[in-house]
Amino acid sequence: MICTALRVVMGRLKPASTSRNPKSISAFLFAQGLISAIVDCPHLCVYSELRLATGRVSSNRSREPPGCVMNLPNSLTILRIFFIPVLVVILLTREPNIAFLGVTINFAEWGVLILLAAAATDWADGYYARRRSEVTTLGILLDPIADKLLMSAAFISLVEMHLVHGWMAVIIIGREIVVLGLRNIASAEGFTIPASALGKTKMVLQVIAVCAVILAAKHPIIRPLGVILLWLVVGSAVVSAFQYFQKFWGRVDGSVKQRRHLRILERRKNAQDVPTVQ
Repeated sequence: MICTALRVVMGRLKPASTSRNPKSISAFLFAQGLISAIVDCPHLCVYSELRLATGRVSSNRSREPPGCVMNLPNSLTILRIFFIPVLVVILLTREPNIAFLGVTINFAEWGVLILLAAAATDWADGYYARRRSEVTTLGILLDPIADKLLMSAAFISLVEMHLVHGWMAVIIIGREIVVLGLRNIASAEGFTIPASALGKTKMVLQVIAVCAVILAAKHPIIRPLGVILLWLVVGSAVVSAFQYFQKFWGRVDGSVKQRRHLRILERRKNAQDVPTVQ
């Protein structure tokens, strides 16, 4: 509101065309230049000359304002979270089984469709966030949480359906919790640990494995493939967690040792600065 009011005021303070006073014209031009330099209203696509000079203005001003967190990528992430209860209800109730145009679509196929749609939003939100430069703090927080909720809900539902062994689900979900905790500790220490190639393909492997196991509920011929994929998921979860812990420990151990060394030096310096009593 302040920046808009200033613009309006400046529009009304234009010197009259009949005014020939050089001082009033000079004062007006000075005030106009000053306000143009300091007024900065990104939400209204009004930018100060300082921001324009430093190049901090997006080339495409028609995009959503930087303060708007509910953009397309974040909407896709929230949509993925809404898919989770739908998937759980379909798997646990084993409904619906609908005949459409002479083709029967059972609950397993509905579950696979829901899971694939949720996985597609996982790819799409990251793609559009990078392409449209709409990476927000909300998206950074919600995206990994949505992924872990989706896969955890899927595996717990499959355990309830007696399609997956409980210990397999414990290893897979436990790995996600451990990595999330290590990532939070690393962030608190001021560094990030890049995901390995195996960790990046883990999500894709999990989606394929869960789809195969769900379809095996109505098509037993697919069950051997689902079992093989589950073992691959468990193996990749253990190996990727071990790789992540190695990278984490190497960085954290060095950081802790460095802080400990600095504290020792500080204590020695403080001890030397204390005056001795004669």
